[in-house]
Amino acid sequence: MRKLEEMEEGMRLDILKQKGGDGTDDKKKTKKTDYVVEPINIALLRTDRDKLALQIYVYLMHAMEEWEEAMEARPEEERRSGPGKRAAVMQKQTVEHIKPLLRQLKKRTLEPDVLARVAEITHFMQIRQYRDAQDSYLQLSIGNAPWPIGVTMVGIHERSAREKIFSSQVAHVLNDETSRKWIQGVKRLMTFAQTKYPPYTLSQIS
Repeated sequence: MRKLEEMEEGMRLDILKQKGGDGTDDKKKTKKTDYVVEPINIALLRTDRDKLALQIYVYLMHAMEEWEEAMEARPEEERRSGPGKRAAVMQKQTVEHIKPLLRQLKKRTLEPDVLARVAEITHFMQIRQYRDAQDSYLQLSIGNAPWPIGVTMVGIHERSAREKIFSSQVAHVLNDETSRKWIQGVKRLMTFAQTKYPPYTLSQIS
């Protein structure tokens, strides 16, 4: 709701500037990345993780810029409609939520297993294989861990079994609110990419 109120206030200010002849709208700030978007090479996981992190960082920045441009290019009546405002709020929230991931990619501090999943997601997004990107997203957000639903004691083997379940196999995003937000942001970027760049085959619609 706060985001929505801030946006409406911003819209009112824009109208006042236009009526007052303020030329600031003609000099919009650009936040283009200085890097060239390259194909994300998953094989770099074994040879050069730093380069892979940079490739993902540049691609995500580019995707967010494209989303922002698409939002700004909408007709005025669509931007002022209820669904239009909610879409704008979602885009703004995604920019904020995904910043921690971008910082880790830029500083090369993202954990290797998480980097591998994010690399798969962005790689498949680039080649428009959104179903495969969705599978990698689920592995990152949920993982393949066998959840002991309804089980409280498993006898003499409890210690080793629970160590396997609750240490290495639990997805990182399940334990960290910040991570949950950025992985949701990546999913929203995936949805936008699928709209802007539809898959080549219907089987790849996520």
